[in-house]
Amino acid sequence: MDEIIANIEEIEALNFEKSFEYAQLCSSLLNSNEEEGRKLIINILNQWDKIHPSTHEIWTDLVEAAGFYPYLEKSKDQFSLFNISGALRKELQLSSNLSNKYFHDDQFKLLGFLHSDKNVVVSAPTSFGKSLLIEEIVASKKHTNIVIIQPTLALLDETRRKLLNYKDDYKLIIRTSQESVTDRGNIFLFTAERVNEYQNFPKVDFLVIDEFYKLSGVRDDERSSSLNNAFHFLLKSFNPKFYLLGPNIDGISPGFIKKYNAVFFKSDYSLVDSRSVDIYSDHDGEFGSRGKKAINKERVLFDLLRSQQLSNEQTIIYCSSPGRVRKMSKKFTEYLIEKSKPVSIEKYPLTEWVQKNVSEDWSLLKNLNYNIGIHDGALQKHITSSIIDYFNNGQLKYLFCTSTIIEGVNTSAKNIIYYDEHKGLKPNGGPKKVDFFDYSNIKGRAGRMMEHYVGKIYNFNPPPPNEKIIVDIPFFQQNPIKDEVLIQLDKDELLEPNSPQNIAIGKIPEIERAIIKKNGVKVHGQKTIFDILRTDIGTNYELISWTGKPKYKQLSYVLKLAWDNLLVEGETVRPMTLSKLVKMTFDYGIEQKISVLIANDYTYKRGLDNLKKLSDSDVRDLAIQETFQIIKHWFQYKIPKWLSVINEIQRFICGEFGFRPGNYTYYSNLIENDFLRENLTILAEYGIPSSAIKKIQDRIPESINQDDVLKYIDDNELYQTRSLLDYEKQKIKENL
Repeated sequence: MDEIIANIEEIEALNFEKSFEYAQLCSSLLNSNEEEGRKLIINILNQWDKIHPSTHEIWTDLVEAAGFYPYLEKSKDQFSLFNISGALRKELQLSSNLSNKYFHDDQFKLLGFLHSDKNVVVSAPTSFGKSLLIEEIVASKKHTNIVIIQPTLALLDETRRKLLNYKDDYKLIIRTSQESVTDRGNIFLFTAERVNEYQNFPKVDFLVIDEFYKLSGVRDDERSSSLNNAFHFLLKSFNPKFYLLGPNIDGISPGFIKKYNAVFFKSDYSLVDSRSVDIYSDHDGEFGSRGKKAINKERVLFDLLRSQQLSNEQTIIYCSSPGRVRKMSKKFTEYLIEKSKPVSIEKYPLTEWVQKNVSEDWSLLKNLNYNIGIHDGALQKHITSSIIDYFNNGQLKYLFCTSTIIEGVNTSAKNIIYYDEHKGLKPNGGPKKVDFFDYSNIKGRAGRMMEHYVGKIYNFNPPPPNEKIIVDIPFFQQNPIKDEVLIQLDKDELLEPNSPQNIAIGKIPEIERAIIKKNGVKVHGQKTIFDILRTDIGTNYELISWTGKPKYKQLSYVLKLAWDNLLVEGETVRPMTLSKLVKMTFDYGIEQKISVLIANDYTYKRGLDNLKKLSDSDVRDLAIQETFQIIKHWFQYKIPKWLSVINEIQRFICGEFGFRPGNYTYYSNLIENDFLRENLTILAEYGIPSSAIKKIQDRIPESINQDDVLKYIDDNELYQTRSLLDYEKQKIKENL
C-alpha cells in the first residue's frame, strides 16, 4: 500500500488504466481489509486532481461505500453521487438534530447504541468525532439533566462554548455554587472534583465521562480517586445512562460491561491517514538530552520547522514539561531571528494584555511575533483559550506544548513533532517515559478531520513498544483500590470486607470517618490531622481557630498540616517547598496581583547562585512560568481544597473541646478566585481575565445573581468601559 501511495504522490497524473486499477484494488480491500481500503481512499482524496476524470464517478461510489459521508457533503460540488442507493444511504446518515451534519459510518453505528437502552464505553481515534455525538445527544433534548465530566477546565470551557447554542433548552452549570432549574434542562460541566463537591443534583438522566481512562488506578493518575468517586456517586444515586469515551483502549475491568448493561465499542475508523516519519533513524547516535547531541537534535528540529516541507503548514511540537515548552519555543524564535526571518504581520490582541499585566519582557511576546504559540497546564485559562483560538484560526503556525495536547485541549495540526520522549516526573523526581498509550494519543493529533486528509508525525525518538491498554475501574474491580475510593463504598459493595485495608479504615471512629469521607482526600492523612489537632488545641488554639485572613503563623501552621499529611503518594511538588508555598500564599493575600508575585520571584531567583549563569530574560521567564504554575496548581486547586478539609476537621475538634471554631472559607474563596467578588467569579470561569472583571466590578451590583451577571453586562454595555483593553473587551464579548 505504501508503494502505491508513493506512486500516486510522485506521478504527475494517473492515466485511466492506473486510476481504474487502483479503484478495483480499493473495492476489493473494502471487503477484505477495510482499514487499508479506507487508507487508499483518503490518499486518493488527497491527490484528487491527479485522478483520471473518467474514474471520478467510480471513486465517488467508493468514498460512499467506505462511509465517508462528511467528505461527500463537504465537497458535494466535487463528488456527485449518481448511484441512487448511495445517495439514499448518505441522507440516512444526516443528523436529525444538528444542521447539515452527516455522520460517518462508525459514528452512525455508535449513535445507534447511544439511542438504545445500552450504556456505551467507546475507544476510538482522536479524529473519530466522539465529541460531536455529545452535541448530538444534547441537541436531541432527549435527556433533562446531563452531567459532562472532563479532566480540565480548558476542555470544559471549550465544551461550554459549543453548547451555548442550547442555552434556551438547558442551563449550563459550571460552578458548584450554581443551582439547577426546573423550567428547562440542566447541563453540568464539571471536573470530577466539582461533581464530588456539588450538593444538590436533580435526577441525572445522562452522564458523559471524557478521557475515561483516567479512572484507572494502575496508570496512577493522582486524580483517579476523585473521578472514581464521582462516577460511583452518580451511578449509585441516579443510575443514569452513561457514555464513556477515550482513545486507543483495548478493554476495561472484566464484568463491568455485563453488570452495567453496557457495550464496549472499539473502532479504528478514521477519516485521516496518519503517517510516521522516523527522523531519529536518519540521525542514529546523533541525538541526546545533553551537550552536543542535544544541540544536534535542536538544530535538526529547527531546520525541519523552517524547511519548505513544513514552512507553509501548521505544526505541534510535543515537549515533556512547561519548562521545556518555554525553553524550546524561545530557542526557536531566536533561531528564526538569526536566520533573518521577517516579523509576522499578524497582530494578536493578547500581546497588549501581557505587556500590561505580566511583563513586557516575557518571551511569549517575541514568540507571537513569529507566529509561535505555547500551551501547557500552567497558563491562565484566558491565555490558553486565546492561543488555541489563534492556532485553530490558522494565525499561529507553531505550537509548542506538553501532554495538554493529549487531554487538555481539542486541537490538531497537519504535522506533529514527537520531540521529547518523557512526560513529567516520576515520584522520585526522575523523568517519566512516554508509553505507547501516550504516544498513540500524541500521534492521533496529526491531521485535522475535514481539513487534512493526511497528517504526519515526525519521530525524533523511537516510538514506545506496542502494549495492550486495559482500563481498570477501581470502585468496581477493587484491586488495586485507594483508601479514598474504598471509604466511599457501602458494605454490600465490598468484594473483600476483611482486607487489612478495609479493616484499617473501619477502625476510624464513625463520626470522623463521615467527615473524612465527605472531604474525599487522603484518608489516613486526615486521621492524623484529627489526632494532631486534638493534641495541639490546648497550646495552639489561636493557630487553629481563625476567621477571615490568617496571620503568617496561622497560615504556616495549617499549610504545614496539609503538606505533611495530604499530599498524595507519588505526587511531584518540585520546585515548590513548604516555606516558599507559605510565603507566596501570604504575599498573594496581601498584594493580590500576579505581576507583584512575578517581580518578587524574579528578585529571589536572580540572587540564587545556581541561576547566576542565566540571562535576565531567562530568569524572568522562569519566574513567570513558576508563578503561573503556582497560581493554577496551588492557589486555584490545592490550597483551597486543603483549607476546606482542615476547616471541617478543626470545626469538629473545636466543638469537641467546647471552643469556638474558626472559618477558613472566606480566605479560601479569595485565594481560589483571584480576590473576585462571589457573584463575579463565574466570569473568570468563562475565560474573562480577572483584570477586566476588576475594572467593571464597581458597576455591577452585589445583589445580582451570578447567573444574570453576563446579561447585566450586555444590557448596560459594560464591555465598552473605557479602561478596558481591546483584548479584555474581546474576551467579554465572546461570552455575550
